[in-house]
Amino acid sequence: MKIYNHTGIQYFIKATILTAGIALFTNAGKALTPVHLVLPGKVTSTQQQAIEYLQKINELKSSAHWPNIKPDLFLKNLKNNIHDPISIYPGKGTNFCGYGALTYLFLQDDPLGYASLLVQLFIDGRATFRNVSFDPSPAIKQEAGDLKYKGVLDINPAEQMWFLTLADHYKGYLNFFNRDYNEGDENTFWASVNYAKFNRMTRQLLNYNYDAMGADLMRPRLKSLYNYISEKMKTGTVVLFINNRIVHKKDHIQVKLGVPTHFIVAERISIENDVITFIYWDYGHRTQMQVSTAFFKRIVFGITWFTKKETDAE
Repeated sequence: MKIYNHTGIQYFIKATILTAGIALFTNAGKALTPVHLVLPGKVTSTQQQAIEYLQKINELKSSAHWPNIKPDLFLKNLKNNIHDPISIYPGKGTNFCGYGALTYLFLQDDPLGYASLLVQLFIDGRATFRNVSFDPSPAIKQEAGDLKYKGVLDINPAEQMWFLTLADHYKGYLNFFNRDYNEGDENTFWASVNYAKFNRMTRQLLNYNYDAMGADLMRPRLKSLYNYISEKMKTGTVVLFINNRIVHKKDHIQVKLGVPTHFIVAERISIENDVITFIYWDYGHRTQMQVSTAFFKRIVFGITWFTKKETDAE
């Protein structure tokens, strides 16, 4: 786990497992859903259903639609994501973080839906889920599986296919001058996710009710940001849209302003002597941040609160 501590400009990274009492799994030794992410209401599908679905796929044939994706690596990638959702990684130097946060939530909400959607997309080159029809462009199909120098994302073709497909399908005002993929666009505004776009994607693809507060350029007006977030976390899952330049320095971003560019999933928060200790999912692992209340208010631009819908699925 990466730990970030802000006291002035000081920060550090430490590889360790926190002993603060976060229960990672519901059963020792088994990669089950993190208990602190189980939301009220019936689940859309279970992790076990997704595991059994993928176990029945003994072999995938190469797809003519995705020439650079090896089917065995694709299937291995899917299985790893189902077993270990925390490992979802948007890639080094890319603007895929919004799609990574969406996928992390997707794997909590409906892991079977996620797995079957991606398998359909791989086999048929197109797929429909919750009335959303994905039909990636030829450029996307050619690029997926061939991204390089993106860290772990290089060997995760399912993520490459999925993130590129999402960016190709969903557009926002940041895409005004760049709507069609060209090589390297995963690092540009083409792949960016503004706040309204993120909320639209989650509304269409996930089985959640949600409330959103904030905007791309205006922070939420709250008397106590800490109190609001901590109360929402008691009954659902909270995603924050933050200015992340102090957390992940992105040299490839052309415009470097005090604006939000990053989505994180809140997991635990506490306060002592005006210092907030905040634990969240981010870039394939959990991170701990310690900041003053004033600094926390400066970096948070959007707060989206998800609660599970009631469904008939078991």
